[in-house]
Amino acid sequence: MTSKREQALQGLFLCLQTGLPGISVLRNEVLTTAIPETGLVMLRDGDPGEPDILLSPPRYIYKHRADIEVFVQNADAAQRETDLDQLITQIGAALETAGTLDGVIDILNPGSPELLTEPIEGAAAIKAATLPVTLEYVTANPLI
Repeated sequence: MTSKREQALQGLFLCLQTGLPGISVLRNEVLTTAIPETGLVMLRDGDPGEPDILLSPPRYIYKHRADIEVFVQNADAAQRETDLDQLITQIGAALETAGTLDGVIDILNPGSPELLTEPIEGAAAIKAATLPVTLEYVTANPLI
């Protein structure tokens, strides 16, 4: 039996994989030293947080924050900016069509990106963004 939490995260991961053809999409992996030319997307499981609880019968309402990390690498600063913006836009389009992840969650709510540029000695700089995504779901048991 797979927990509701894991079902939601697997659904989000699948949404990213199918919505970003040709882009490397990973989950909870260690960041490699080389970023593919097409970019790299990493789903981090994040934190389910403390649930709101409804009584009789008990129901646990989670607002689980997962993070989508996006990486592009290019020697040209303007091209890095363009590549990152295009990849974030593709992710936004994929999330917009995700709906309830086939009924696993009630609401998927993406947040604003947090941007970062990381200079790499002897290599092209990496432009990165963290995209917070809130997955709201209800379960009868916080462990299931």
